[in-house]
Amino acid sequence: MDEMGKRSPTDRTQRSEVGPSTALAYLDPQYWDQRFSSEEHYEWFKDYSHFRHLIQEHMNPKSSVLEIGCGNSHLSEELYKDGITEITCIDLSAVAVEKMQKRLLSKGYIDIKVLEADMLDLPFGNSCFDVVIEKGTMDVLFVDSGDPWNPRPTTVSKVLAMLEGVHRVLKPDGVFISISFGQPHFRRPLFESPEFTWSIEWKTFGDGFHYFFYILRKGRRLGDAKGSGQRSDIPSIYLLQEELEGEDYIFRTDVDELDN
Repeated sequence: MDEMGKRSPTDRTQRSEVGPSTALAYLDPQYWDQRFSSEEHYEWFKDYSHFRHLIQEHMNPKSSVLEIGCGNSHLSEELYKDGITEITCIDLSAVAVEKMQKRLLSKGYIDIKVLEADMLDLPFGNSCFDVVIEKGTMDVLFVDSGDPWNPRPTTVSKVLAMLEGVHRVLKPDGVFISISFGQPHFRRPLFESPEFTWSIEWKTFGDGFHYFFYILRKGRRLGDAKGSGQRSDIPSIYLLQEELEGEDYIFRTDVDELDN
């Protein structure tokens, strides 16, 4: 970036080459392997500095943390710098996992574990993490969901499978942090499924339009959730030029519709 904080033409070109021609490609494991083979780093939904103030109140140096869908994000490294050392990262892509392992080893972050695993079938025992965090990973499951008010049964089934796994691996008082474009009126019906015991609240961050920072506390279901005074009726599509230069906007709408 230049001194004014705007992306250079070169940076914009590199970012635009990353995205697929259709959002459905995000459901194809081969797409991710090919992408991670050449891409060194990409942050979905802003980097750590934008939500550090939100995440810190839910972690401490003794927290055991699971990051779902780490890709090539620097999130685990930033958490480690903040004193969180018991971190496990998973990703479905073997390419991403291998590159992440090499990168962390080269930087001396030998305590961070990186494993190849499916978020729909978490390979961990019950009640073993204080915090589970995902940033944009669950949103991928919604790219072919159809009507956001009435998602396809296949989408609902996958999302619930992910949430059931997260709920299972959390300790009795654990916290699930979900960073998403999904607005509360779309996410709450899933988060509030009767099998889950967590309470729900959300905050927002970001410039121009909001990213949602959901906090789900296991064992503390209290009925109606409150969003810390935040509005939940933010328009589904509200794009600034800065965001159009990245991929984040894809999760707000179907890419094919933008061409019409």
